[in-house]
Amino acid sequence: MTHLVLVRHGETLWHRENRYAGTSDVELSPLGRDQARDLAAWATTAALDEVWASTLSRARRTAQVCAELTGTGLVTDERLRELDFGEAEGLTRQEMDVRFPDAARDFQRDPVRHHLPGGEDPVRAARRFTSCLQDIAERRTMGRVLVVAHSTVIRLALCSLIGVELSRYRRLFPALGNCALTEISLDASDVALLEFNTPVDRKTP
Repeated sequence: MTHLVLVRHGETLWHRENRYAGTSDVELSPLGRDQARDLAAWATTAALDEVWASTLSRARRTAQVCAELTGTGLVTDERLRELDFGEAEGLTRQEMDVRFPDAARDFQRDPVRHHLPGGEDPVRAARRFTSCLQDIAERRTMGRVLVVAHSTVIRLALCSLIGVELSRYRRLFPALGNCALTEISLDASDVALLEFNTPVDRKTP
């Protein structure tokens, strides 16, 4: 089985205001760049075979530091991008409550059945993301691969892979820390969740 270490990118400039970034290409904050360096230090101890990343710059730049230090090279894939949040891109939850209160309320109740106005269908997002993970697993049988991506799409993919209703992703996995480690093992017929949301500074070489 292939081991995949799924990591949310480092903190961005929108993080502290809790704005929905989605497919908006938001830069890493100074803290986010530090988090990427900490992740890279861990990566040098992790016996990685490859590093993959979303094409969005916050994920790509987080992963690039890891790829450079480990000498694995970096592979980017559009399928690893974050969910498109449509009209909610760049907004806080409070701003959504003002602009489209009914849709925001429905989203909080069921974020898959009632995804945000103009946004991507979470079912399709989970499907594209997991298809990329399956391709990586086929390419790197018995290997260990770092995949740097995004909070919502990682949580959706985890639900999809372990057979949990997608609408539960926010309740089952309420948070995913920047540059925290979530590891799964995966092959064509089976999946196991080995670790979830472990801060990289708690890992020992």
